[in-house]
Amino acid sequence: MDKLTLYIANKNYSSWSFRPWLAMQGCGVDFEEVLIPFDFPAGNPRFHEISPTARVPVLHHGSLRVWESLAIIEYVAELFPQAGVWPADAAHRAQARSISMEMLAGFRALRNACPMNLRRPKRRLIELPAGVMDDVARIETIWREMLAQSGGPFLFGAFSAADAMFAPVVNRFETYDLVVAEDTLSYMAVMKAHPAWQKWQTAALEETWIVVEDEA
Repeated sequence: MDKLTLYIANKNYSSWSFRPWLAMQGCGVDFEEVLIPFDFPAGNPRFHEISPTARVPVLHHGSLRVWESLAIIEYVAELFPQAGVWPADAAHRAQARSISMEMLAGFRALRNACPMNLRRPKRRLIELPAGVMDDVARIETIWREMLAQSGGPFLFGAFSAADAMFAPVVNRFETYDLVVAEDTLSYMAVMKAHPAWQKWQTAALEETWIVVEDEA
């Protein structure tokens, strides 16, 4: 089999790169990582060379290019059906995909106001725009319902792509001091203790690039 190569951007900021990287790393899928940093304001011209959309993440598998985080995750799940990328139970897979798609398409207020930033000291923004706390409440409800159903420690018991899709939210909740519920904080602690999370975070904290647009 041709090797998998995942192209990503800055680990400190790139929430969409984080999702497939964490899913693959956390599920034991072997791949090569290539990091191409953001180069604002013009963008990095190398993105045009590797991605049909001139954006990352993008997965190369031989001559095939797969872009968009969730599409990458789905492709890897098909390649490695025994890796546990999605839950084994069909109903739980459907739920995992549903909440992952909701994450993909929604929560814009939270994303826009609180960009992922692993280096940022924990503190609340002076003022949160309308809709942010509604997004927070909905995400907490998702987590609470899935954890009650599965018994934890991850959303569907074992770590899966659903956890990876919500991983940047864990950082946002902590960094911007948005949540206080014990069950939410407990799940966040489980995520941050995962070896794949620790590996990404260690590399992110060593980066020196500063992207002004993501320094909320």
